[in-house]
Amino acid sequence: MISGIVTDRHAIVALTFLLPSGSTFPIEFVIDTGFTDYLCLPPEAVTLLGLPFLYDLPVNLADNSEVLVAVHEAIILWDGEEREVRVFATGRRPLIGTALLDEQELVIQFTEGVLVTIDEL
Repeated sequence: MISGIVTDRHAIVALTFLLPSGSTFPIEFVIDTGFTDYLCLPPEAVTLLGLPFLYDLPVNLADNSEVLVAVHEAIILWDGEEREVRVFATGRRPLIGTALLDEQELVIQFTEGVLVTIDEL
């Protein structure tokens, strides 16, 4: 099970990245059920982590505008197991999308400081 907390009306969980250098790095993410891919990180964070570039992808945003987003590859620990995921280099805050929540149960009680859990079905 993955757990986190509700802070300022955001469901937040920490994920650990396994970096190309061999070290690990934890980052707190906001769960975004409107984002259907895996992860978003600010471009500066992607650069600092040294994540390998895969390709540019045209993305349609909530305001119906389209932008090109750099897609990178990362290995994270997801519920104790290594998992390879796509990371979109965009935005100002780290986001977890619903692709990581596939076959998972997400429980959020939107009360400040209350537990958030993600568990396998």
